[in-house]
Amino acid sequence: MVVPEPRGWRTARPHAVRLARAAKPHVVRGTRAVVHATRAVATRSMKLTTLQLTAGAAAFGLALSAGAVAAAGPWDSSGQRTAEQDWAASHDREGGADHGRGSGTASGTAQGAPKPAPSAASVLTGLGGSVPAPTEQALADVLAPLLRAPALGSDRTAAVVDVTTGKTLYGLGADDALTPASTTKIATAAAALSAAGPDHRIETRTVLQPDSKEVVLVGGGDPTLTAHKDTNGYASLRTLAADTAAALKKRDVDEVTVAYDTSLYSGPALHPIGVNTNLAPVSALMVDEARLDGSSSGPADRGADPASDAAKAFEQLLADHGVRTTSAAPVKASGKADSLAAVDSPPLSTLVERMLTNSDNDIAEALARQVALAAGEPASFEGAETAVRAALDKLGLPLDGARFADGSGLNRDDRLTAHLLTALLAKAASPSHPELRSIVTGLPVAGFTGTLRTRYADDTPGTGVVRAKTGTLTGVNTLAGTVVDTDGRLLAFAFLATATTDPTGAQRALDTTASALATCGCR
Repeated sequence: MVVPEPRGWRTARPHAVRLARAAKPHVVRGTRAVVHATRAVATRSMKLTTLQLTAGAAAFGLALSAGAVAAAGPWDSSGQRTAEQDWAASHDREGGADHGRGSGTASGTAQGAPKPAPSAASVLTGLGGSVPAPTEQALADVLAPLLRAPALGSDRTAAVVDVTTGKTLYGLGADDALTPASTTKIATAAAALSAAGPDHRIETRTVLQPDSKEVVLVGGGDPTLTAHKDTNGYASLRTLAADTAAALKKRDVDEVTVAYDTSLYSGPALHPIGVNTNLAPVSALMVDEARLDGSSSGPADRGADPASDAAKAFEQLLADHGVRTTSAAPVKASGKADSLAAVDSPPLSTLVERMLTNSDNDIAEALARQVALAAGEPASFEGAETAVRAALDKLGLPLDGARFADGSGLNRDDRLTAHLLTALLAKAASPSHPELRSIVTGLPVAGFTGTLRTRYADDTPGTGVVRAKTGTLTGVNTLAGTVVDTDGRLLAFAFLATATTDPTGAQRALDTTASALATCGCR
């Protein structure tokens, strides 16, 4: 089985390579890729079993082929083997994640751009199998005392599911709906990937209004549109300005007014939590998530009017290309306007991974609105809630008691059950739903990436084998993800706690409980 390496592991992989070379300078070339990858986990948690290292590597999308790993070829820009692409192409399987600019299915994909690279088989196909699953009673004996920790407050629910069979192995109030905090993003991701598709890209474009010299910057809902010189693969406002200036010069236009169009979205722009460093006003047009400090993740002060700020930045970039500009009020672009230029976001699969790894609220709200647009609903908080629920219902998920008041989980009116979260994770790991793969690959890796990077110590059993989405609000602590147990069985889990008073203690209790699954054969 050949499977792709997720982006999150790239930060650990160079260190693993150096360690492996120092320890085994004469390791055979055919096994070097596996050794390098697994040592990244082994050096952090020496208590892992061979089965966990092997199955964990598969779960995390590392290359584990039988015999000739090196022959699979180098990694491409998205972590997929080039040989894997060739194999899939020979079987006429198209689709997949991040494989080159303009390769998506969005209506604005540039003419002549490369087609989506073919996808390989599901990253989790080989897990489970003949390895026995934990028994329900043995699992309860391990988890029940841990879930009674006082730090978890008065209300706590839990569920553990065997990913291979879909069988629920443990449940504690698993059908009781609680405030999920940022684990809501798992549901948002599943809805977006199923409704719009993993290859869909979000377009930002410019048009010239009829019989005028008014350029309109039209927002398509891409919060990752960036004005930085180093785009890191995201859509570039600089490129859009350069291409727009070139198109204007072909028309002998060197002076324009610049307006902007945010009409794709409706309803209030401000989240119910109000002005907050965790989220910009939700707009169809923004640059760098309206961050004022140059950061790309985490809390930051935001501009009060992201669309206006984006238009001003665009004007300056046009001026840099010799186009004189004056500002105009927001407008709705005419249907008869001439197209000037366009840039596309990475595919939704990439946005999902970034959202889950960094718990990015701006991307979450944007993805929820992409679900609404795909369903023909208003791109608003209310329209997104209707559309997300409908998309998850089509996937056959248990939605009793669930509410999706926003896409990010910042709204305390959100409600999810542990049963729903584990069902989402099991669905994402299923070979029958490859379109949901980036949910699994986007989950933070305990002790290595994202919001779990600093939460697991080197000697914690869950380090490297727990992948989970965190959730934190005042009085709310949640954790939902996957873990490989000591027998190599892949389990999905969800732990939700409300009325917590010690956030650090609650996080530690949840991490300890997830780690217990990693050390559990439980039979």
